[in-house]
Amino acid sequence: MRQIAFNKVYLTGKEKYYINDALSRGSLSGDGFYTHKVSEFLEEKFALNRVLMTTSANHALEMAAQLIELKEGDEVIMPSFTFSSTANAVLKEGASPVFAEIKSDTFNLDPTDFEAKITTRTKAVIPVHYAGVSCEMDQIKEIAAENDLFIIEDAAHAVNSFYKEQAAGSLGDFGCYSFHGSKNFVSGEGGALIINSKQPKIIEKAEIIREKGTNRSRFLRGKIDKYNWVGEGSSYLPSDILMALLFAQLEALDKITLERKKVFDYYNQHLKEFLTEDFLELISSVPVDRQSNYHIYYLKFRNQKIRDFVLQQLRENGVEATFHFQPLHASPMGRKIGYHKKDLENTNKIAARLLRLPIYPDLSSADLEYITAALRGIFKKIKQAGV
Repeated sequence: MRQIAFNKVYLTGKEKYYINDALSRGSLSGDGFYTHKVSEFLEEKFALNRVLMTTSANHALEMAAQLIELKEGDEVIMPSFTFSSTANAVLKEGASPVFAEIKSDTFNLDPTDFEAKITTRTKAVIPVHYAGVSCEMDQIKEIAAENDLFIIEDAAHAVNSFYKEQAAGSLGDFGCYSFHGSKNFVSGEGGALIINSKQPKIIEKAEIIREKGTNRSRFLRGKIDKYNWVGEGSSYLPSDILMALLFAQLEALDKITLERKKVFDYYNQHLKEFLTEDFLELISSVPVDRQSNYHIYYLKFRNQKIRDFVLQQLRENGVEATFHFQPLHASPMGRKIGYHKKDLENTNKIAARLLRLPIYPDLSSADLEYITAALRGIFKKIKQAGV
């Protein structure tokens, strides 16, 4: 029986060369040769104002929360259907995450519910670009502007995704990228904070936060003759060795995206016929005004019983599929901060019905044929048994 992993890191072949080059340069700690190359690449490729590389998207979110000066009593609206990092960045500043519903087609933040959750305490919104498909940013930006709210884009899934030809992460006040080993372009661990404000004071403050509360960045640029502790901060700089690895990945960014698109399109071509069946409600799609990086391929079933059956059957056939986020509001921590499992009905339904299929460049044609053949057999069982 064929065994197909859920995810495999794709290597371009240049990673070892650039890592060895970093070592030969003595470029090991943060803000070295390759960190600058990666930052410049992202700024130029996606027309971003300023990119600061970080140790994770989690840390990029934490930095953004500090830059908007969140404090106790403030509220930040976000989808419950996201990773814990999104909420933790808010909690760490003493503020409260406010969970809103997601849309049934993209699983992104529902602008209508976002607007309904705004109070006098709301300071920001964190839209999460799920699966590499950007949120409805025109609506979100309009609502945020009317209510004087900051926008922090959680674009952890969405490096090389676009909304109306603008890069994900470039549309709010701040954007946050992830280069975790589970993402399309990887450094093992790593992230980036995008600063879309052109105010020098914001950028300088971000550099201080990122450099342990010091003005070391100005010192390295020759602006001052020594650096000092000047404010609060932490160590958010990734090793230059990891950035060397990432640079090799980013050089192949468009190729990797194209290979993922081929897998995405193959699934759609071979599974769309089952949308006429009553057990399958939705397969992955990309709205016409958006460009995806094809981070995730999902199926949404009629109910959890069917989803769990398909998941079990795929695994018995050697295909490692999975579900995704357990909604934050229904988690132990969500309940601790006052939410109940029954809250956010649409989010609950989507999370219970969602199944993710393997999608990565190294999936062969034979692998894809095997996966879709397995699904056809499973779907036949569902029809026969009336699951």
